[in-house]
Amino acid sequence: MTIVLGSASARRKELLELLGYVFLVHPVDVDEQLNSYRNAEDFAHQVALKKGLATMVFHPEDLVICADTIVVLEDKILGKPEDLPAARKMIGSLSGKTHHVITGVFLNYQDYQKVFTEKTQVRIDQMSAAEVEVYINTKEPYDKSGGYAIQGIFGKHVKGIHGDFYNVMGLPINRLYREIKKIESKYKISFPRK
Repeated sequence: MTIVLGSASARRKELLELLGYVFLVHPVDVDEQLNSYRNAEDFAHQVALKKGLATMVFHPEDLVICADTIVVLEDKILGKPEDLPAARKMIGSLSGKTHHVITGVFLNYQDYQKVFTEKTQVRIDQMSAAEVEVYINTKEPYDKSGGYAIQGIFGKHVKGIHGDFYNVMGLPINRLYREIKKIESKYKISFPRK
């Protein structure tokens, strides 16, 4: 009986470590493209479910946790910018606006399965063209949804948030912790801690 994080994300690993549990990391490669979804929350929900079901096959006796985080601006899902022009456009579109970060989280242990979404509102300062250029010429934007990491150098442009800060990093640890505690209570178990 252990916890398995089905993710290759170093940030998710760091965040799960904050909860103090011993866990294994087992990323599973799944196609994150969906043919249909109702809205951004449904997209994050479905991708987290897809990742979770793929990971469960390898760990049927363990608590499997998987997640998918997306950045949404005006009902449009922003992916990871592929190159400098895409990063310029993406960061420019976030400048001076409020957007949402949504994480879908999958948990499965024995007959308990749950997928939930957490939504955090993020306000970005108005950035000058020069500030956008400085930022996009760093390595930070290119492997992150929305092109930024709130805990990184982009953080100085974040005017404020409403909701779970850690959700913006990739894992809503407050809600996740409460869900793990529910599982421990239901099954009268305690997952190993550090």
